[in-house]
Amino acid sequence: MKQQVALAAVTTTAATVMAVVALVRQYRKAKQDRQWGKCQRILRKFSRDCLTAVPKLWQVANAMVSDMGASLSSSDEATSSLNMFVSYASPLPTGNEKGMYYGVNLRQTKILMVCGRLQGKNQPISDLYVDEVPIPSSVMIGTSQELYDYIAAELVKFVSAHPEKDDEAPANDKKLGFTVSSGDDQSTAISGYNIKLKNFAADTTVEGVKDLITGMNRALEKHGLKLRVHALVDDIVGNLAGGRYYDKDCVAAITLGMGTNAAYVDTTQSAPRWHDSLPKKGEIVVCMEWGNFNTCHLPITQYDTSLDAASSNPGHRIFEKMISGMYLGEIVRRVLVRMAQEAALFGQSVPPKLLIPYLLRSPDMAAMHQDTSEDREVVHEKLKEIFGITNLTTMARELVAEVCDIVTERGARLAGAGTVAIVKKLGRIANRRSVIIMEGGLYEHYRIFRNYLHSGVWEMLGNELSDNIVVEHSHGGAGTGPLFLAASPTPDS
Repeated sequence: MKQQVALAAVTTTAATVMAVVALVRQYRKAKQDRQWGKCQRILRKFSRDCLTAVPKLWQVANAMVSDMGASLSSSDEATSSLNMFVSYASPLPTGNEKGMYYGVNLRQTKILMVCGRLQGKNQPISDLYVDEVPIPSSVMIGTSQELYDYIAAELVKFVSAHPEKDDEAPANDKKLGFTVSSGDDQSTAISGYNIKLKNFAADTTVEGVKDLITGMNRALEKHGLKLRVHALVDDIVGNLAGGRYYDKDCVAAITLGMGTNAAYVDTTQSAPRWHDSLPKKGEIVVCMEWGNFNTCHLPITQYDTSLDAASSNPGHRIFEKMISGMYLGEIVRRVLVRMAQEAALFGQSVPPKLLIPYLLRSPDMAAMHQDTSEDREVVHEKLKEIFGITNLTTMARELVAEVCDIVTERGARLAGAGTVAIVKKLGRIANRRSVIIMEGGLYEHYRIFRNYLHSGVWEMLGNELSDNIVVEHSHGGAGTGPLFLAASPTPDS
């Protein structure tokens, strides 16, 4: 009898345990379903807030056209979110220039020296050489003239290593193309007449482009080089010069990399703000600094707002924070953080590394987004490598890729709207062919971003007009912009 009672007790206990286990499983399953539903709701709201339907894109483009006109008419910053300026780099090359040319691109902590032989618009650059030289810390904390002297001394070695042919005009009869790169953190920027080299000591800030050119030319002469700088511009203008060299219909250049900028060719009559310092007629090159663009029509989300508030320049460069490579990965990270905190996407605790700002770089985001494997293995590997996240289901990996897609599509289509805005400002949409040169790793290497940009432009213009805007990758390769500036006619010629 006792054995029967004991057996019954054991059976009852086992049944109870099984029932409890079943209940626990049901509870966990229900909890997981609720959490997954929460992730989906967060995703759907984010997708709605990022929508860039064609009417929205035209609102953005029209607002940019309005700001462009206001900036060219008035120096009052209150009239426009843009603070565009004339680069004084015109005239641009015609495509007939031939010979060996030299250029310098001044970056944050290094100098890029380049030389190459132009052979006409239908031929590629030959004998192309590029040398990247770090700027020593002693020069970084020195005076501006010490910087110019260092550049000139390095140029002497570079020109000696890559001289012209015997039948070509000597280097001392030529201009030196000189550009400045703004850099990933915007620490170097050309703004109006002022060139701010913030990585250097305070006394290296040069008031006035002409003063900097004078200092640089003095250093070139001191070191025995009679190359002469006649214009110092943002590197985006060099890209525009390269585009014009190969195609007379090139009207603008856009950089889409870690940072972003745009420059375009306009008429002197379109810029009354500079009438006193411009010729009465002819072309001018306008540097837009379009990263500063802002309008109420931009599809800004709570994640953009929090990113901007935590940035070093809150309230500024809003357009750049939505379309450039520096910020795309960070937007994705912020969305994933919310999903982790509110919906346990990556488990019951938030992975500590996921909370580190800017740890997700745009190249890694692009790799996850463009992963075509059946189980999204690249997504798995990147999340493990960057954030230490493991054991992620295929559904969760798909969700991460979808967040990347939403951010990429919005950024690319907004960049496309900006492209259309430039052509509309020039009055060329309806009946003229306009070539836009694109440069930067985001456009060059991120295939889906590039496709979204092109499709956005096509959707805005439709079949009849879309062929009038030709978007091409920049010619000559990275860093060659100064060569085309060196080859351009002098303003007096």
